Amino acid sequence: MTNGLPEMRASDAERERVAEALREAVAEGRLDMEEFEQRLEAAYRARTHADLEPLVRDLPVPASAAAPVQAAGEGGWAERIGGTATSTWAVGIMGGFQRRGGWTVPRRFTAFAFWGGGEIDLREARFEDREVVIRCFAIMGGMQVLVDPDTEVEVNGVGIMGGFDDNASGAGTPGSPRVRVTGLAFWGGVGVDRKVTKAERRRLREEKREERRLEREQRRDGGRKTLE
Repeated sequence: MTNGLPEMRASDAERERVAEALREAVAEGRLDMEEFEQRLEAAYRARTHADLEPLVRDLPVPASAAAPVQAAGEGGWAERIGGTATSTWAVGIMGGFQRRGGWTVPRRFTAFAFWGGGEIDLREARFEDREVVIRCFAIMGGMQVLVDPDTEVEVNGVGIMGGFDDNASGAGTPGSPRVRVTGLAFWGGVGVDRKVTKAERRRLREEKREERRLEREQRRDGGRKTLE
């Protein structure tokens, strides 16, 4: 059990931080290659914090890697909670609107789209409080709300001859803000999706590219030793 949350779902970012800790451990000689490969494979297959925690339990894991498994990530979230709201509403009438980047989400944000659309991106945002409510009203229009994989999300909007997607509902990491998405879609749609940012995707791609490069070098080194 990890801090009483054995079934908390692990995010891609958490798996990558554990993988980085394993790479450091093999570089320092704390793990041999066979152990490293077994644990790395298990890290990428992990679905919950309970799956990840045993992989680094016996290692002096850096704080950045230990955070997701040991719920120390609250410090990171604390830096993004608090401040004055940037805006409290948005309207798209036969047009569109966007809220994205480092804006500050108010305790209650209301968005309205009529024959138009809008995007509410919370992935890099600050939050006025630990719980915020996003009220979406899409009339013959559409809206998308984007959150990162570590945010707690509750979706309970209503769709009438339209759709109100609740696939993103679920728990977040300890200390994450709670985002409640409510409202109405009438002849329209509201989608709520969990996605990493472009910068995070680039970082993950670079890490995987570096991991493959190291694996190729290790295989070459192993082949040379065999020949010797």
